Amino acid sequence: MHLSYWLDAEATKPGGKRWEIVESSLSTYSVENRNGELVIPVVEDRFGDALFNLIQALTKVTDISFLSREIVRSTFMEDLKDFLQRNVDETRLEFDWKDEERDPKGNYIVDFRINGMKRPLFIYGLPGEEKASLATINLLTFEKWKIPFRSLGIFEDQESMPPKPLARFTDAVEKAFSRLQGNEEQIRDYLKKHLPKNVLKKPPRGAAKKKG
Repeated sequence: MHLSYWLDAEATKPGGKRWEIVESSLSTYSVENRNGELVIPVVEDRFGDALFNLIQALTKVTDISFLSREIVRSTFMEDLKDFLQRNVDETRLEFDWKDEERDPKGNYIVDFRINGMKRPLFIYGLPGEEKASLATINLLTFEKWKIPFRSLGIFEDQESMPPKPLARFTDAVEKAFSRLQGNEEQIRDYLKKHLPKNVLKKPPRGAAKKKG
């Protein structure tokens, strides 16, 4: 069987929380992952035991679809971080930024800050109601401090948000996307439109489109 038959690309990509769960589940039952193909050894013609172990491993792997809320949240933030790292120059991207002068204790943290402009872009990942409320307070505080900035919010799933905290956040933020998954191209276009070229990540050499 191939992992890609029922898992998304992020779960089969080395590194990250989903991948760690996959690898741990497979190793527990002596299942080998050969570039996505799952193989299990049969010892002394004990095919029944091997089949049972393979089924147990597959059951554990499919549990990725039913991760706890805490793990899902961290996976979403990890996915967002990975997306930004692939599209923004690493020298322009800061994580967990705080205003050292006004907020030395870090009470008003920005998830991702893209610098290199007169108005840096503050980005918040929003996995749930609590984070949206916190981000709203932060943005309003920055405005009170008269910090020049632009703001962007990216929800894990906007449709699951209660209406009141959603309304408060959308009133405070400049631009928001309802989710990361499926909106990567639109978010990438937004970054290209609002960020200088020297802030965006340069495509690898040889990536230019061929004429004709």
